[in-house]
Amino acid sequence: MKLLKDKILNEGKVIDGKILKVDSFLNHQMDVRLFNEIGKEFRERFSNDVVTKIVTIEASGIGIACMAAEHFGNVPVVFAKKTLGANIVDETYSSDVHSFTKNQCYKVKIAKRFIDNSDKVLIIDDFLANGCAALGLIDIVRQAGAEVVGVGIVIEKGFQPGRKVVEEAGVRVESLAIIEKFDNDRVIFKE
Repeated sequence: MKLLKDKILNEGKVIDGKILKVDSFLNHQMDVRLFNEIGKEFRERFSNDVVTKIVTIEASGIGIACMAAEHFGNVPVVFAKKTLGANIVDETYSSDVHSFTKNQCYKVKIAKRFIDNSDKVLIIDDFLANGCAALGLIDIVRQAGAEVVGVGIVIEKGFQPGRKVVEEAGVRVESLAIIEKFDNDRVIFKE
């Protein structure tokens, strides 16, 4: 996706040769025009699939998932919470997820009433590195007896094992920008 790759090259910053900072347009400040185009691209890539819900994880995936939902006919977006407030009293599905960026483990949860065995779920997230968030969401969707139609990723670190572990779980991955490597703090995309 050229628009996304151009944004990464022009505004992204590589930190310590391993982290790509894209907070100016993706996961702190949000470029809504870009998110709309990302939503269109996910719809195109999953055009042969029936999607009844989009699932993501808080917080960075929420805006992307919401824009994508519009292109899938305004399907509901459900996001896994990392912390539950006192107002969440429903039974939940949960899974443990390790964040590569924050080097922290979370127990993410979704209320059982929001996913059931009739759902066909597209999982959307901002990054794919080691695959932990995607696997945690796949686990939750499968706990509900729902079908995972695929995982849509905005930026994949192709040099990390995320794609492999998700595909080994039997789930299709569609990434809009795949980074082959960081070279002298420059982003090199996989062709």
